[in-house]
Order: sequence, then structure tokens, then C-alpha cells
Amino acid sequence: MSEVIEADFIIPVSLGEQRLDKALAELMPEHSRSRIQGWIKSGAVKVNGQVVRPRDKVASNDVVSVHAEIESQERWEAEDITIDIIYEDDHIIVLNKPAGLVVHPAAGHASGTLVNALLHHYPDIAKLPRAGIVHRLDKDTSGLMVVAKSLVAHTSIVDQLQTRTMGREYEAVVTGVMTGGGCVDQAMARHPQNRIKMAVHPFGKPAVTHYRLVERFEAHTHIRLKLETGRTHQIRVHMTHLHYPLVGDPVYGGRLRLPAGASEEVADAVRDFKRQALHAKKLTLIHPESGKEMSWEIDLPEDMVYLLAMLKQHHAEE
Repeated sequence: MSEVIEADFIIPVSLGEQRLDKALAELMPEHSRSRIQGWIKSGAVKVNGQVVRPRDKVASNDVVSVHAEIESQERWEAEDITIDIIYEDDHIIVLNKPAGLVVHPAAGHASGTLVNALLHHYPDIAKLPRAGIVHRLDKDTSGLMVVAKSLVAHTSIVDQLQTRTMGREYEAVVTGVMTGGGCVDQAMARHPQNRIKMAVHPFGKPAVTHYRLVERFEAHTHIRLKLETGRTHQIRVHMTHLHYPLVGDPVYGGRLRLPAGASEEVADAVRDFKRQALHAKKLTLIHPESGKEMSWEIDLPEDMVYLLAMLKQHHAEE
């Protein structure tokens, strides 16, 4: 059995002059480039109504239409899962994703994801590429995300991400006492040995993270970060590269470190924090219809508030 995929894209400025297969792979990252090339060769992809070759270049504002088939097991089902909506209009949804919620269905997570929830609350979003998902947060990262509700919004936000004009700020708690803020400008790629991890790599894709101190504690630091790029696990990898891994990070966190002389309560707060202490706190973008800058900021979740309170309590006692 198979399911038909129908999607239309307007090529953003940032992808102009790219090969069609490469541009479409950027716009449809849930599909492999080889699959996309197969669709193009079979005539399932048209540019401005014309059948073209994978290597043909596209221009900004070209209309790319996809009418292809995928295996039925890749179909996403609607599920009645609560979404914490912060803002909504005809073009965008801004939501607060809780830690533990996977954004997009994938191997091992075919259901119970944000996409499944969106399809239930907004059935028409199924007509958009990737059900309106234009960027992701890791499963155990909490905080603000924007979802497109229209093709105009999808094209605009993808372009803002590509041109690094969408503002994304995070707060995190790292292991170690930082002396000051700074910028990490280190390219990243898939880890050569462990394929579930990312790593700093000189021949990887550009990745830039700015960070500043919010508060220092006995053995930890509360920091604020701003992304220029949005690579997978970027903040987690960059902070580990600086030898300040995020508290609770199960992949990059390294050895547990407790404040010297910590009470059992403080030690438990650090020891029992089982996800990366990372929250997407602020989101800024240009609205795709009005052209006005919009910004949202959201409080830290309860688990991070408690962790910081315990670290602050211990620091005050020293």
C-alpha cells in the first residue's frame, strides 16, 4: 500500500541557484535525497509546471510541486494530545513544547508526537510540508516553537531560518563555573563513530552559538544562549566542546558533578535531573503576512526552576 504526498513550495531566496534535489532536500528533510531524486526522475516533481532534472538549478520564487507516493507506514495519524498554545493566527502557531514530547514521527516514535497532535487540532495542516514543522526542539528540550499554518508562512519562516534572521534564545544550566560569556563558532557534523551523536568537525556545517552568564553557583552556571544557526544538538555539542556540558544531558553530559558539601536535597536535585537542562525561552520573527517583528518569551519550566533554586540555596549557604 502507498500514500500520495502532495506539496507545493515556493523556493526562498536562500535556496535560489541551488540544484533542485538539494533545495528540495532542505525543504523536505524527513525524506532522503535519493528518494527525492527518484521522484524528480519519475516526473513526480515539477518546477513552474515543468518536469526537470535533479541537477537543474532553481531560482527564488520558483514554484515546486510534488505529487509522489510513499509507503503507507509513513503516514502520520491524528492524535488527541494537548498543545500549549502561546499565540495563534491564520498563518502561524507559537507553542510551548514540554520536555519529553518528540516533535516529528520517526523510527521508534511513530505516534505520540507534536505532529500527531497538530493533525488532530488542525487537520488542514496535513496539506503543508512536514505538517507545518519548520524547526525542531530535541525531545527533552522544552520551550517555544513556531509552526506554519499556511504555505506563505512556511516559505517565509524557512527563509528566515536560512538567512539567520529568526531570533532564538535559550536558557541552560551547565556543569562547571564559567568566567564569562562568549561565542562558539565551530562547524558540526555527525559523529564519525557514534551516529546518534553530533560533534565539532572542521568539515561540518557552520554552527555559531552566543552565550552569556546569568548566574554562577558553586559548581554550575546558569546561562543564556542565542543561536545564529540551528544544527542538531548545537547548544549541547558546543557547550560540551567548551567543557561545560549541560546538567542532565544523557548523551553529552559526562560525569556527574555535585557542589562540594552539598546537602542531600541539593545533591538529589542535580542527580535526579534526567534531561538536558535546556529551555527555548524567547522566539523572534517577522510575521509572514504583516511584515512586523513579533516576539514571545516564556518562563522556565518547573523542573529547571527547582534545580536553580537548589543551586542558589547551596551557594547562599557557602
